[in-house]
Amino acid sequence: MPSFSYRALGRDGKEVRGVLQAESETAAVTRIRDNYPVLLSISEQADKKNASSILQMEIGNKQVKPKALSVLCSQFAITLRSGMSIARAMRMLAGQCTDKRLRKVMEEAAKEVAAGSTVAAALEKHQERFPLTFIETIRAGEQSGTLAQSFDRLHKYYDKSYKTTEKIRSALTYPMFVIAIAVVVVIVVMVKVIPTLAAVFADLGGKLPLITRMMIGTSNFFARWWLLMFAVVVVAKLVYGSYTKTPKGRIWKAKMALTIPLIGPINQMNASVQFANTMSVLLAAGITLDRAVETTAKVMDNALFRDEIRSMKSMIEQGRTLSDCLVGKKYFPQTMVDMCGVGEETGELEETLDNVADYYANEAEYRVQRLLAALEPTLLILLAIFAGLIVISIYLPIFTMYDLMWTASMESIKMLL
Repeated sequence: MPSFSYRALGRDGKEVRGVLQAESETAAVTRIRDNYPVLLSISEQADKKNASSILQMEIGNKQVKPKALSVLCSQFAITLRSGMSIARAMRMLAGQCTDKRLRKVMEEAAKEVAAGSTVAAALEKHQERFPLTFIETIRAGEQSGTLAQSFDRLHKYYDKSYKTTEKIRSALTYPMFVIAIAVVVVIVVMVKVIPTLAAVFADLGGKLPLITRMMIGTSNFFARWWLLMFAVVVVAKLVYGSYTKTPKGRIWKAKMALTIPLIGPINQMNASVQFANTMSVLLAAGITLDRAVETTAKVMDNALFRDEIRSMKSMIEQGRTLSDCLVGKKYFPQTMVDMCGVGEETGELEETLDNVADYYANEAEYRVQRLLAALEPTLLILLAIFAGLIVISIYLPIFTMYDLMWTASMESIKMLL
């Protein structure tokens, strides 16, 4: 998305300079005039992608995490309700930030606000740090005079997002630990144990059982071709990463995420939660339906959902309701469509969307727990089978050779007698 630098006059007559991202110059002009009555100049910035700018983008411009945003929004709401000016509140909160980069951003934004800028415009200059939903909700709160309430909504939104992510992460910890241990065990057995036993069996002579030969063959394959296998994995990862950055690749990745067995329905629910939560926050802040849909489309993680939501804007501009726009959309659950219709009839669409988000978040969490409950014993059974195959492949030739030695001994005794 292109960036535009601008100069404008604030409502107090002071000149303000800034940079924002927009889909076009016309869209940029519209957004600037929402905050400043007089636009003096605007120009598109050149896209400079030298080594230093890329390094700065990767290291210095990471977005603020949901937990930090939740705390920041909560503190903002409290300070504003206490009657403190927004510039003073931003300076105070900047001093409390433990993240040096966030502190610097807040200090710079506080200076902009003190000079006459709006909070949204000041933070928008650092939009690589803050999500679009965050900035747009603050802008709507300033325009409607409900900034403290907007920060309250954002606090609940990011707190909910953080807690949902943490629940999934904690639920995945044990299965991932088991998988990691299994991988380490397989590598050690294939690289160290099997080759040693293969040398011992070779010294003993005799024909080995099929399962033992298969195990030794697999070990030899890994020992001989491990470097090539590693290279193939690295190249495949690079190709996958490059392809999924293309428009077709993003669509393919999004479709796979929604259609893969067992996990697909969970991803679909999580995308529905993101849509409903974002729309609820934006609508509650007073943002119009078409603008809320446009903003929500930009922040969606799944490309298929993003395209479907983006297509709703023209329908809404033609006078269609949100529930009408959702009808026929492949990846939106029918329950969400029906609930949106009820919310529109009762005039409580934002609250209905919030309830829908909670419902699907709980449903997604329940399905994750069920999946993990089935995954954990499955992993243990697979590990037990693998361990059993190793034990059999080791002891079977030993028993076979013992039988041969016993038979040979008995034959020798008979000959002596």
